[in-house]
Amino acid sequence: MRRARSIIVDADACPVKSEIEQVGKRFGVQVVLVASFDHRMKQNLDVKVVQVDRSDQSVDLYIANHIHHGDILVTQDFGLAALGLAKGCICLTNRGQEYTDSTIDFLLERRHVSAKLRRGGKHTKGPRPFTEADREQFLQGLTKLLSQLQEIENE
Repeated sequence: MRRARSIIVDADACPVKSEIEQVGKRFGVQVVLVASFDHRMKQNLDVKVVQVDRSDQSVDLYIANHIHHGDILVTQDFGLAALGLAKGCICLTNRGQEYTDSTIDFLLERRHVSAKLRRGGKHTKGPRPFTEADREQFLQGLTKLLSQLQEIENE
């Protein structure tokens, strides 16, 4: 018997949690928000909230140990996205872009180079500010993805 697909969210700094909850409910897909105890998470019937200790990689380790092939993983973390891709997950950014096997190596390399520069005292740019257009793009992208997956499953 096939396990139902879930949307797993690296929720510590995710700006689109409510959009994920809304789309998950609409499509009948379980949403799991994973965050450290430092973040107040609201329990409700439509979402499973998992809170882990506040150590540096606790959220990532929990997610890596609980994702399954076919799940949708929402994260800003390139390393966690790489683990998700290796397990056969569909991985999205908070802005709605999909991580792929062909893009993740470049992103990890860029992260490594930026970290080396920062250790050497250089200033590197962070991500651009999150906008309402980003929020809308994410909502449209997740809705389209779940619609496509639903069509495939119904064939």
